[in-house]
Amino acid sequence: MSIKNQPSRRVEYLPYLLILPGLILILVVLVYPIIQGVATSFFRPKGLLPGAGPFVGLDNYLRLLTDEEFWNALWVTLIYVFWCLVGALSIGLGTALLLNQRFKGRGLARVIMTLPWAVPEVAAALIWIWMLNPDVGIVNLLATRLGLITQHIRWLNQVEWALPTVLVITIWKIFPFSSVVLLTALQSVSDELYEAAAIDGANKFQSFLNITIPGIRPTLLLLALLVTIWSIKRFALIWITTQGGPVGKTETLVIMVYRAAFKFFDLGYAAAIGVVGLCLSILVTVLFFWFQKRYAD
Repeated sequence: MSIKNQPSRRVEYLPYLLILPGLILILVVLVYPIIQGVATSFFRPKGLLPGAGPFVGLDNYLRLLTDEEFWNALWVTLIYVFWCLVGALSIGLGTALLLNQRFKGRGLARVIMTLPWAVPEVAAALIWIWMLNPDVGIVNLLATRLGLITQHIRWLNQVEWALPTVLVITIWKIFPFSSVVLLTALQSVSDELYEAAAIDGANKFQSFLNITIPGIRPTLLLLALLVTIWSIKRFALIWITTQGGPVGKTETLVIMVYRAAFKFFDLGYAAAIGVVGLCLSILVTVLFFWFQKRYAD
């Protein structure tokens, strides 16, 4: 058959038209703000107008290198993210393993476990502020009655207690999500694998290491990525409870960005700090795909 007689190949435009609205939305609400933020970090805008101000090149980034507040905020962010990750995954996995067992009232226990996640973040922060009140808060009252402390503690205002307290509140708020996701992953692991392992003489701990963990590893990795990124950018809970204090002990990069932009109106410097946070998120994402590829191979 000659080439001339072959039917011409039609190009289907419908799939491209269907994804076009979503693509435009991503460009407008995601890509453009990132580009605008990176561009702003090379300027010194006047007030809150990103396009107005002289070009300063890398001055904002060089300023970061000598800013003790920035290094403190970066260190606090890393500590905060690490313990949020450890707490959310460990408690989430523990509660998921417990709720995966068969016992009376399991459905009610699952509902109760998800309540912290269902509470809005602002409402949760206000509830904890009331509970931690140094004069009438129930936490100090119970700790005193149980003999754990001899005098009331200002949990959110004392240097040594502020960050651990914020971490407890955060982990309490986010671990139910990890638990629900991991519970779903556990239910996808076949019971036949555990039965075969028991026949071969494996105990429960060996089955956990060699069957449970490999079976839920993809979910664990994805969950670790989400918890890490969410922790890097968390603002409302920290701002409402401590506003980054006392003396910067709970000031993360996001809190510092807010202060620089809306308190000192230094939008270029705030953008530079934001770019650092963006780079942290990208680094975590790259590590996630590296681990995913390594275990997939």
